[in-house]
Amino acid sequence: MKRDEYNRFRDKAIEMFEKANIILTIEEKDNIEVADFGLNKVEETGLQLITYVNTELVCAKELVLLPNQTCPEHKHPKRAFDDGKEETFRCRYGKVYLYVEGEETKERATQPPSDDREYYTVFNEITLTPGEQYTIYPNTLHWFKAGDEGAVVSEFSTKSTDEEDIFTDPRINRIPEVE
Repeated sequence: MKRDEYNRFRDKAIEMFEKANIILTIEEKDNIEVADFGLNKVEETGLQLITYVNTELVCAKELVLLPNQTCPEHKHPKRAFDDGKEETFRCRYGKVYLYVEGEETKERATQPPSDDREYYTVFNEITLTPGEQYTIYPNTLHWFKAGDEGAVVSEFSTKSTDEEDIFTDPRINRIPEVE
């Protein structure tokens, strides 16, 4: 991803945080990560986030999904030190559609990105609006997508090791590369 595009999406994330009344320091704003997952279509498949803390035991992040933006299907596998990351998502602004393993929701509110449907396999829909939360247990396939106004989601979890996440789409590179 080019630096100017990265900065543009970081600025959009800051606007979303402001809509959600989430106050960030200047340093936190500068450290917002823009993940395009190596697919170079961040507006459709991407995620903007800030990590507040990530210790050996706990992690706290804020996630921004722009309108109709999707974070692709993945899971947090067993690691040498635990059974995998457990995370709770709490919606702060907008609406987020979370898809997890389980019985398929037949009439879903949204769909995966049309060009990449083959890489989405779980369709049990959980809808989160501000104040609602859901816990995803280790090694559970999941993906999520914002509604029309975008979404801000707080994530509380065990230690995060994003580089170890397993994505259904083999083309994905979780760690952003900025030129």
